[in-house]
Amino acid sequence: MKFNKWTLGLAAVGVVSLTSAARADETKISQLNTALSDTTISGYVDVSAQFNPNGSSGGSPNYNFGNKANGINLNVVDIALDKPLDQSPWASGYHVELWLGPDAQALGTTPTSSTTHTTFYGNYHTTGSSPAAIRQAYIALRTPIGNGIDWKIGVFDTIVGYESTTSGNNPNYTRSYGYNMEPTSHTGILGTYKINDIATVQAGVADTSYAGGGAYSAAYNNQMYLPTVMGGVTLTAPDSFGWSKGATLAFDIINTSGSLAQNPGSNGTVNNGVTNTGNGNGATTYYAGVTLPTPIAALKFGASFDYLNARDVSQNEWVGAVYSTYQFSDKLSLNLRAEYLDAQSLDASGAYTATSTGYNQAHEITATIQYALWANVLTRLEVRWDHSNHTGAGGYYSNVSSGVGTPQADAFLLAAQAIYTF
Repeated sequence: MKFNKWTLGLAAVGVVSLTSAARADETKISQLNTALSDTTISGYVDVSAQFNPNGSSGGSPNYNFGNKANGINLNVVDIALDKPLDQSPWASGYHVELWLGPDAQALGTTPTSSTTHTTFYGNYHTTGSSPAAIRQAYIALRTPIGNGIDWKIGVFDTIVGYESTTSGNNPNYTRSYGYNMEPTSHTGILGTYKINDIATVQAGVADTSYAGGGAYSAAYNNQMYLPTVMGGVTLTAPDSFGWSKGATLAFDIINTSGSLAQNPGSNGTVNNGVTNTGNGNGATTYYAGVTLPTPIAALKFGASFDYLNARDVSQNEWVGAVYSTYQFSDKLSLNLRAEYLDAQSLDASGAYTATSTGYNQAHEITATIQYALWANVLTRLEVRWDHSNHTGAGGYYSNVSSGVGTPQADAFLLAAQAIYTF
C-alpha cells in the first residue's frame, strides 16, 4: 500500500496510524468498486462510403448528418456508460452517451470551437462543426407508485419516431423523411409507466428540443415560460395473439411553444442556415407507428405516420412510410422502405429554406442488404431513389453544396456501411 507524503507526515507525529489509513483507503476503493460494479461501457464505431451521381448534395440523403456524397466517411464513435435500473422499488441509475466525430455536430447539444454559435437558454445550437457532443445524459429513477414509474431527468431521446438516432438500430443506413421532421432529443423530465403487459404510457416536459441536423429545433417561448410537453401510449400484443405476439402500436404527440431555427426574438437573423421568420407560436408533432410480425417468421412489416403543424411559420407537412424486413438467416436480411412526403411551403427535406415555396411532394424507395460477416460487425449495402413531384422542392434535390440551386426531379444514392459494436 502506498501512502502520500501528507499521510506519512501525520503518522510520524502520531496523529494517524498507517494501519487506519490503509483501512480507510481500502474502504474508499471498495466503495468505488461497488459503485462501478453495475456500470457497463458500450458503444460502436460507424463508417460508410457513399456515391451520389447527382453531385455534391443532390440526393445526399443521410439527410441529418452532413454532406457525405462521393466519399469515404467516419460517421461517429459512440461511447456509453450505463447503470440500468434494477428491480428494487426505489431503484436509481444513469446513462451517459457521447458522440465523437463528424455526426456529433448535428445533435446541437454542446458548444463547439466555432465562433459562430448562438446560445439559447444555456444550451447551444450552432452552425459550426463539433468533434464531440452529448447524445444522451440523464439520471434514471423509479418511484414505487402502482407498478412503478421510471423517470429520466436530463438529456434523452425523443419519444416519437419509427427510426432511432443510432443508425445500427434502424433497418436502413439513410434516415427517413419522417426522422428528419421529428425532434431528436430533449432536455427535461420523462416518466414511463407500464400499466400492464399490453399498455405503456409516457409523459414529459422539456425546456428544449433538438433536431438532428434538420431545420426545426424548438425551445420554450422567450416571452413567457411555455415549455415543450410530450406524451404517448404504446400497445404490445401479448403471447395469446399467436403469430402476431410482440406487435406494437404507438401514438405520440409533442407540442413546442417556440423554435430555435425560427427564433421568435430574432427575426431576420440566421441560425443553422435558416432565416428566422418565426412568430413564437411553436409547433406540434403527431406520430403513429406500428410493427407487425407475420405468420412467416422471417417476414416483418412496419408503418409510420408523421404530421408536423409548424405554427411558427404557418406551414405543415406529413409523411407516410412503410417498412419490411425479410430475415434469410441469422446473418443475412433484406430491408425495404418506401415513403411519401406532402409539404406546404416546405422543401422535400422538411427544411424551411428560401427556395421552398409552393406545394411540394416527394417520395423515396430504399433497399438495404444487411449482413453480419465478422463478429460484432454489421455491414450494409444500400440503394436509394428519391423523386420530387414539384420543381420547387429544392433542398436534397439541388446539385450544389449549399443545398440551394436548380432542382432535379430524381436523386440516387449507393452506399456501404460498417458498424463495429462493443
